[in-house]
Amino acid sequence: MQNQVSDNNSRHPQPSNSSWLAELSRTVVLSIVLALGIRTFVAEARWIPSGSMEPTLHGTPNQWEADKIIVDKLSYKFTNPHRGDIVVFSPTQELQKEQYQDAFIKRVVALPGEKVELKNGKVYIDNKALSEKYLANGQRTAVDVCTSGQQPPFLSQPVTIPPNSYLVLGDNRNSSYDSRCWGVVPRENIIGRAVIRFWPLNQVGGIDKSPLYR
Repeated sequence: MQNQVSDNNSRHPQPSNSSWLAELSRTVVLSIVLALGIRTFVAEARWIPSGSMEPTLHGTPNQWEADKIIVDKLSYKFTNPHRGDIVVFSPTQELQKEQYQDAFIKRVVALPGEKVELKNGKVYIDNKALSEKYLANGQRTAVDVCTSGQQPPFLSQPVTIPPNSYLVLGDNRNSSYDSRCWGVVPRENIIGRAVIRFWPLNQVGGIDKSPLYR
């Protein structure tokens, strides 16, 4: 019996502490590489730092009280943003001039080539009023919130959205520093689309795109 055990051990030697540590190190390194790859190319988690997207997404400087979301970074490799998408984007040149460094989150409202105008507290696309069902009752869209940035504000008069650019607005129109004030977002600045809310736990699920109707 002892010879049999000894023979098995010779065929399948027990791993040494050093080999076990080496395997663990390779596993950890591989996990980190995969996690970084997923975050860079596929998806990443973010939290909402302000109230500019209320009531759709709750934001606060305290990240433990703010909504947390997953941003899909892959789908825009194959398709363009659509009206109604909630997108995360890096600061535009105009925002960088104002020393903004962190990413913004807003909703795509107008697409390349469309004429946009604000009238009577509403958004008009190609001379037709936009029905925005995600806005809280009584919310008006105007440029009077633009107390900083370029003057006059970008949407103080009708504009046509340039190619490969998008006009984005916060759902909380009374408290959102957005395209009304500083201009459009170039396609290359868009990081991805908000697709899932994973915090708080009682609101876990997909983020309603809230389609816009003319």
